[in-house]
Amino acid sequence: MNRRIKALTVLAVAALAASACGGGGDTGGGTAKAVEIGVDLPFQGSAKDASDDTWNAMQLYMEQIGGKIGNYTVTLKKYDNSTAAKGSWDDATCTKNANDHVTNAKEVAIMGTFNSGCAKLIAPVVNQAQDGPMLMISHANTNPGLTKTWDPGEPAKYFPSGKRSYGRVVTTDDIQGPAAAQFAAKDLGVKKCFVLNDTETYGVGVANTFRDEAKKQGIEIVGDTSWKKGDANYTALFGQAKAAGADCVFFGGIYDNNGGQLTKDKVAVLGDNTKVKLIAPDGFTGYPDFNALPQAAGAYLTFAGLSTDPLKAAGGKPAEFIAAYNTKYGADPRSSYALYGVQALQVILAAIEKSDGTRKSVRDQVFEGAGITIPVNTAIIGKEIKIDPASGDVSAKDISVELVKDGKETFHKAWPVA
Repeated sequence: MNRRIKALTVLAVAALAASACGGGGDTGGGTAKAVEIGVDLPFQGSAKDASDDTWNAMQLYMEQIGGKIGNYTVTLKKYDNSTAAKGSWDDATCTKNANDHVTNAKEVAIMGTFNSGCAKLIAPVVNQAQDGPMLMISHANTNPGLTKTWDPGEPAKYFPSGKRSYGRVVTTDDIQGPAAAQFAAKDLGVKKCFVLNDTETYGVGVANTFRDEAKKQGIEIVGDTSWKKGDANYTALFGQAKAAGADCVFFGGIYDNNGGQLTKDKVAVLGDNTKVKLIAPDGFTGYPDFNALPQAAGAYLTFAGLSTDPLKAAGGKPAEFIAAYNTKYGADPRSSYALYGVQALQVILAAIEKSDGTRKSVRDQVFEGAGITIPVNTAIIGKEIKIDPASGDVSAKDISVELVKDGKETFHKAWPVA
């Protein structure tokens, strides 16, 4: 997923009209200017529930603000980056979406993606958009290479224009992976861990950071290998873990990649999760199908952010919004990333409000000067959100540990980030 993307030839896009008075989108006649924000998520497959709830939460927020920010009217445009056949995000679809974003003249920014591998396909294309670069803010990408030096050529290869245009409102796997390893060592007393990854950008990255920190914490890594989505079962892999005396298994990857069968086979071979601990990152959070598995009971999941339960308990803006969501849709969001979708939306809207309505100007509000800060009293996650103009990374570095219990994710604890 980390391959360099060749620049796509895109249709010429007419420059979006700037304000007659130099800002705020006022056309001179007092009519609000209409712009769109693309929402690029996997709306099919295992991630459908999380994506649907993220979309619903964003729509609710837009209703609450009357579909306007400053002198702009704003609508959301849905882009599905998944396919039914694959049941998850798809390379070709992500690439097509990138071109569609660029050729949609009304679209000034993108909220997404959910998967880091998809973001790595879209980011370099929209970075070269007409009247751009085009702003892209993710609520869920945690692979470090999108914003910081990581794999060869990263992050520069995602910004061929020479200007950054990608940011995020969650922290990264070089923080999440180590936090999970520290939790395993200090709270769970793990001694020997078998580490798996799903071969994708995100999975390999978070597995490697977990592995490296686990070694520092005195955990012996008794296996470091991959699982493949297309395999019928994984009993041989867990046979290796059993022979090595593993008291922990780490799933570095996403549930979409046959995570159900992986979980069933883990328990069948190694025993339930009270005997051999199952730890997985945020690629396994927000999936009702996973939580419903009897074999998932007792699994610990890390989430690169603040989970819904403590946000509700804290009161204030987050609790108010969750209550409004529950009233409208009859239940709380099934994924904590739903609120982070709204948090990303708030950043984009703040940039639009300060801009002259062009893609370049929207991008510049985030990556030039002081950048964008969402104050604590308005931020949907209840704490100040500041995007670093130099990197696109967020000031808030939160990690939650969740426990699968009674068929759902329950908040276990917040893990302190050094």
